[in-house]
Amino acid sequence: MNKPLRRASVFSLLLVLTLLAWVTYVQLARGDSLREDPRNARVAISEYAGPLGDIIAGGKPVTGSAATKGDLKYKRTYADGKLWAPVTGYASQSYGSTQLEALQRQVLDGSDSRLKNPLEAVTRERSKSGDVITTINPAVQKAAYEGLGNKTGAAVAMDPTTGAVLGLASTPSYDPGSFAGSSSADQKAWTALQKDDKQPMLNRALRQTYPPGSTFKVLVAAAALENGLYSSVGEPTKSPDPYRLPGTVTDMHNENRSAPCENATIRTALQYSCNTVFAKMAVDLGQSKVAAEAKKLGFDNAKLDIPVRAAKSTYPSGMNDSQTALTGMGQFDVTATPLQMAMVSSAIANDGRLMTPYEVDRTTDGSASTLDQTSAKTYSQAMSRHTASELQSAMRTVVDQGTGTNAKIPGVTVGGKTGTAQHGENNSANPYAWFISYADAGGGHKVAVAVVVEDSDAARADISGGGLAGPIAKSMMKAALADTGS
Repeated sequence: MNKPLRRASVFSLLLVLTLLAWVTYVQLARGDSLREDPRNARVAISEYAGPLGDIIAGGKPVTGSAATKGDLKYKRTYADGKLWAPVTGYASQSYGSTQLEALQRQVLDGSDSRLKNPLEAVTRERSKSGDVITTINPAVQKAAYEGLGNKTGAAVAMDPTTGAVLGLASTPSYDPGSFAGSSSADQKAWTALQKDDKQPMLNRALRQTYPPGSTFKVLVAAAALENGLYSSVGEPTKSPDPYRLPGTVTDMHNENRSAPCENATIRTALQYSCNTVFAKMAVDLGQSKVAAEAKKLGFDNAKLDIPVRAAKSTYPSGMNDSQTALTGMGQFDVTATPLQMAMVSSAIANDGRLMTPYEVDRTTDGSASTLDQTSAKTYSQAMSRHTASELQSAMRTVVDQGTGTNAKIPGVTVGGKTGTAQHGENNSANPYAWFISYADAGGGHKVAVAVVVEDSDAARADISGGGLAGPIAKSMMKAALADTGS
């Protein structure tokens, strides 16, 4: 063999070896990532090659699958999509998936290795799809959604004893089935939702934070009792009316100038929602003690997954005393999701023990055999039993005699706290209407609720937590306790 031919042969051999090495690398090292890359058309074809498993609430599926004529043989369908969108999220052939549809995708599309029999594990054939069983109570979900109606807002209900989320509503909502396929109609529906100024695809229950307003006062009261500033909700506080904000010449007044807020007890201060009492209380405690209590109740946690991740609720730091005073009434830079405020109410209702919230009870293989089950877990001992009992009593007074009377349920013990939170520059926009509450029907049957109405057609003067959010919370609590005969 002459020298040029020998060189060409060696070079060709090296090319072949390089190609073999590259193919081996791609198959072994990058095979899984390439198979799962959403830009890989085979991923979508495989994902929608058969019917998806269902997301189930109250024993009935709220999702389904329908046959199509394209390469993607099935698409996702939804029963009453607007009602369930904050729980399910969406699964779209064109736009991917979110929330439970995304987080439980491998169970729902049959690719989870736990669903495969030995032959399927070898051949990598599609397994029968699994199902996702949620903790959501359909009656509670419907009460929340219908109660919010055409208002912009959100509502969350929890079982305080387990942390199970019973209701999770956000309005305005959207129909995830309107863009589940890949047709021009699906694209048009998607584009319209993206351009909608009301942001119907925003999950306000989990992903939107608001100033909690006066509902935050129960947390400040908890910090005061936990740190020995006051021994009970019946002890008079040291609270002038009006209260001059420290370091300023600004006097804070109460919304109701005739309310008995001067040196009021915590019970009276919650009943009349005295800003002056809780502003001074926050200053007397100091921001670090309020922050510590807030943290035990879930604030400042950027990784709160139920399993959908909630936005971080925040209690600010680095404040001066006048700013700390404003946090005592849930203003300044305090922010909270509706889920977070449901957690506050839940801890109080559960004798101070906060359970970790969750919305998936279990996943199954589609034949009722459980793949995994969520166990109730303690998030924190947020306050002592004594403190919780004191706050339960004070919150009952709010419902029985104070600003929360719209939440009364005959034959059921109900406690609550209203809130009307300022927002906009110089309080220029309509306030947010809040209501947090718990209901106890006895025998261990309890529910905790948080409702926020961000925008409604009510006149500014008529916006209040008790008036707008209270009735929604009441309907949710009644639905949750219906199986107790209450």
